[in-house]
This record gives sequence, structure tokens and C-alpha cells, in this order.
Amino acid sequence: MFHHVTHLRRHLVRPPPFSNLPLSTFSYSHPTAESHMALPTSDHIAVDKDTLWHPYTSMTNPTPALPIKSASGVYLHMESGESLVDGMSSWWCAVHGYNNERLNGAVSHQLSQMSHVMFGGLTHRPAVALGRLLAEVTPDPLSKVFLCDSGSISVEVAMKMALQYQRGRCANRNKFVTVRGGYHGDTSAAMSVCDPITGMHTAFKGALAEQIFSKRPDLDEDGIELERTMLENRDSIAALIIEPCVQGAGGMRFYNPKFLAKARQLCDEHGILLICDEIATGFGQ
Repeated sequence: MFHHVTHLRRHLVRPPPFSNLPLSTFSYSHPTAESHMALPTSDHIAVDKDTLWHPYTSMTNPTPALPIKSASGVYLHMESGESLVDGMSSWWCAVHGYNNERLNGAVSHQLSQMSHVMFGGLTHRPAVALGRLLAEVTPDPLSKVFLCDSGSISVEVAMKMALQYQRGRCANRNKFVTVRGGYHGDTSAAMSVCDPITGMHTAFKGALAEQIFSKRPDLDEDGIELERTMLENRDSIAALIIEPCVQGAGGMRFYNPKFLAKARQLCDEHGILLICDEIATGFGQ
């Protein structure tokens, strides 16, 4: 194992921090990588099509991918020399802009210490400091942080926690309730609580767990329909999962904050957990 790690280190080259050097400046130790970096754009795109399967497109007849060379602020700089404004913030992951000097500095510093270490039985100061910061900005009684590596995985973890909680209470509750028009991710459990009709996962109907869906809320929604749905199924519901106040992938659809307050009240009354999916909207996004 240690020989394998040493072998990998000989082939890894850390790029200099804050660099805007052209791609051809960097050194790649593997001949395949070196040769690809020297390809003209048209050949690069052809290899992309032959080798990679991008999300949300066909493998055999994919939507053409735009070749990006670098990024800064809100701009994506293409190999053609044109620049695009990324209004989607790279699926909400670049809300502070690309090539942010402060974030680059933090990443560069951490890489000089270690890039990653497993969290099972180990810990380190940056992770604990982050946990403390998150706990400080989260309202009571939420004081524990479980770190996940993606939005879908965080939904999966939250759903597993809800099932474990109900099992600990000796309650046979293994269903989730949500509202139509929602989107919570592309992994199995997350797909089961996405909209089963208008969502992008209808092809998986029959393979996913069947959950409970209530009416899609709007600006005038008072929560009566949600209350009826929860009352009818309260003995089987482990948790309600919902995007607070705005459904992102469902069309940036806003609804009345009073609906969310009503949902909180109903969950408390019936021993149902509330999972707020803020992957697209949390932390000021």
C-alpha cells in the first residue's frame, strides 16, 4: 500500500497557486495526458465525445460540450477566446465566483498540508473549525454537523438518519412525504422524493421506493392539502423533505414562507422529522 502511494506521488505535479499560465506550460508526466493537452480544440472535442459521457445527455448522440479553458469571476473563458457569463454558478457551486483569490489561497494552503484524510476515526483542525462555524450560524437546537461530499449524498444521509431515528423510537415509519415539483438529487433515495411525473426520473418508476406526494405549494398555499396528506399517512411517515421557499430545478418557483412554518408545526405535532434541502438556496445562495 505504501509503495503504491509513493509510486503515485512521483506522477503528481502540483500547479503553482494563483496561476493563469496557459495549459501548455504545465508538465504532465503521463504521455496520454501530455499529448491530449497539445491537441487542437476540434480534436479535443472529438476525444471528449468518444471518451466521456456528460450528465443529462445521450451517450451516443450527446449535446455538444463547450470547451472551457479558464474561469474568473462570473465568466467562463472558452478556448475560442470568447467569454460566457455563467448564470447557473456551476450548478450553484461557484457562488463566490471562479478563481476567487481568497478561496484559492485556502485551497493552496490546505494542499500543502494534506489534500484529504478519511473521517472514520480520524479528525483534523480545519474540519472541526468548519463544524464550529456552521453550528454558530445554525439556530438551536441544531448543533451537530455531518459532512457530506455532494448534494445528493447529503439528502441520502438525511433520509437514512430519519429512518434510523424512527427505528430508534420503535416506530414502523419508512416513508417520506414531500411536495410535487421538487428536486433533491440523482441518487436512488433522492430520486424517489423528486417529482414522479414532471421530474427527470420518470424512467426509473417501479425501481425506486414509492413515496408520498402532496400538492405543489404556491404563493397562496396555506398548507391545508399538506396537512390532509400527513394526517392520512402519519403512521408511516418518517420525515418530510422540502426545498424551503423556492423550488430550484423545478422552475425557480417560490411559495409562501407561511407554508414552511405550517410544515414545521405539522411535523412537530405528529412526530415527523423535517428535512430542509437547502443545497441550492443555503448560505445566501
